[in-house]
Amino acid sequence: MTAAPTAADPLTLELDGVSVSYRGVPAVRDLHLTVRPGERLVLTGPSGCGKSTVLRAIAGLLPAAAGTIRADGDPVRSTSRDRAMVFQEDALLPWRTVRSNVLLALGLRGVPRSQRPAQADRWLDEVGLTAYARHLPRELSGGMRQRVQLARGLAGAPRAVLADEPFGALDAQTRATMQSLLLRTLDAHPATVVFVTHDVDEALLLGHRVAVMGRRGESLRELIEVPDSDGPARAAVRAAILAALTDH
Repeated sequence: MTAAPTAADPLTLELDGVSVSYRGVPAVRDLHLTVRPGERLVLTGPSGCGKSTVLRAIAGLLPAAAGTIRADGDPVRSTSRDRAMVFQEDALLPWRTVRSNVLLALGLRGVPRSQRPAQADRWLDEVGLTAYARHLPRELSGGMRQRVQLARGLAGAPRAVLADEPFGALDAQTRATMQSLLLRTLDAHPATVVFVTHDVDEALLLGHRVAVMGRRGESLRELIEVPDSDGPARAAVRAAILAALTDH
């Protein structure tokens, strides 16, 4: 079977004095943040604080009202296949089968047509959906649709993955399964990750660092390094994140 494409090195993402508005309302002001290549950075904060807005600005879906967003030193002015978005709503094309959704991503990336079927099959095998290749999205559970979205996003060999609460609507067991799958997949296909979540435990599980946002119209409140192992240090970090979230 043909191997999946090898991505280029993970991106460095830089936000230099970035302010972003959503529908004319300031969401984030004067945000300074660097995401290191291959890092998993988690954005968390109160509802409405602008986490998703920042993510869309990094993706090139929203313009910055002030400041500069850079990907490997180049200003972000539009979307790029180097930066893949993964949404809470699976955003799959409902008229395409599971396999066809993944094939589309490979086509957009420019993979030769003759190579796409084998690569699509490999990605479906990697996320455990080989048996559902001919199903339509409506025939799948929420967790299965998120698996398809993950396969589709990573099949494009992005250098950065921008995930907007992709597991927020899943039940606890399915969510834990998807978290483990994401970590395994990123181990095999490294990329820089910016992951938005409200869940502190999910932030600790997935993140190398956790950026705690302030209220709407504010900026970064805390940037906290996550210890590699469980124990008192991680418990202290969890307490620090919770304190930052409740500090008004």
